[in-house]
Amino acid sequence: MKVEPFWEKISKELLSIKNKNRFRETKTYSGIDFCSNDYLGLASNPKLWEYAESFNYIDRIGSTASRLVRGNSEELLEFESSFSNFVESDGSLVVNTGYAANSGLIDAIANPQTIVFSDRLNHASILDGIRISGAIKKYYNHLDLNHLEALLQKTLASEKEKDKLRIVVTETLFSMDGDIPDLRRLLQLKKRYGFVLILDEAHSFGLFGNRGKGLVFDQLDSEEIKSIEYRVYTLGKSLGLFGGIIATSKLGRDHLVNVMRPFIFSTSLPPFIPYLATFSLELLSKMDLERKNTLGLASFFRKQINEIGYKTTDSVSQIIPVLMDSEADALATAEILQSKGFDIRAIRPPTVETARLRISFNAKIKTNQVDELLGIFRQIKESH
Repeated sequence: MKVEPFWEKISKELLSIKNKNRFRETKTYSGIDFCSNDYLGLASNPKLWEYAESFNYIDRIGSTASRLVRGNSEELLEFESSFSNFVESDGSLVVNTGYAANSGLIDAIANPQTIVFSDRLNHASILDGIRISGAIKKYYNHLDLNHLEALLQKTLASEKEKDKLRIVVTETLFSMDGDIPDLRRLLQLKKRYGFVLILDEAHSFGLFGNRGKGLVFDQLDSEEIKSIEYRVYTLGKSLGLFGGIIATSKLGRDHLVNVMRPFIFSTSLPPFIPYLATFSLELLSKMDLERKNTLGLASFFRKQINEIGYKTTDSVSQIIPVLMDSEADALATAEILQSKGFDIRAIRPPTVETARLRISFNAKIKTNQVDELLGIFRQIKESH
């Protein structure tokens, strides 16, 4: 039997991707930002730039090793303490990315004898964590907590599964659909069925809740929040930086330090990242006007784009997916918008089931820019 040459196989795979209009390239950015996750504009905030110039770490710029060897720093510990105080947790652990936070956390607490219940549209980092852990995976329909409860009941009725550890994991704001689960109902299910809960607050942090603390502070009281075992956040979205952080109990943090592989075996973030993050967190906490304006403009755009005739999801946030009929349609529309000076990207399968333009609002966007964008959408719709 002839073995197909490796690069020939890869070439055919790429050709198949291109034929489906799913080919991706690494493009630099230009135009008005309607696609990033820099929701509060802190990545280019002048105050953060000025604070960055005050960094004076004489020993080293790089971290040189993992945190358990020589890569730990006072800056990391200070930021973890500040973050814990802000989100009202007993402990927090910084890791290198939000992806590592989700995948590493799930792998650390689950094993083949664990059942993990996941919203079907959870981020790839969550799905990969379940896969790596070898846990039994059960997907419930997107935002359908009745379906989740039915799966929990079925598990408890099974002699084979009733005594296994149960974990439920969900995003609090879904990155590609912009919608949110009923967290209070989820906490009621947690109390009734006794599962461990992981909430990914990556896209809600900074824009929702008191001082931007996230959706758990928008929907839940302090006792309910304390009952959540793990909350996952990122430094790479509203904080405008890079990295991930897990809020948990002191016991939970100690456990992750000892068993979480991406933490143990990765070179640490360099000290200037947590140094900036502590200041960025302070800025974020005071940006109530920016939060109000960003969500207000998103709400205005959502109403107007629907009136023009475009379909969207049930988004209630700064993330508004404009659904397209096909991958080709999404690419063509994105190209028109980019040519007009708006950085909007096409999101296609397999990342999402339905091709779309994922439009995300941030604090730097102006009303006249939204009006101009809507005018272009109107022209595109009228030309078809």
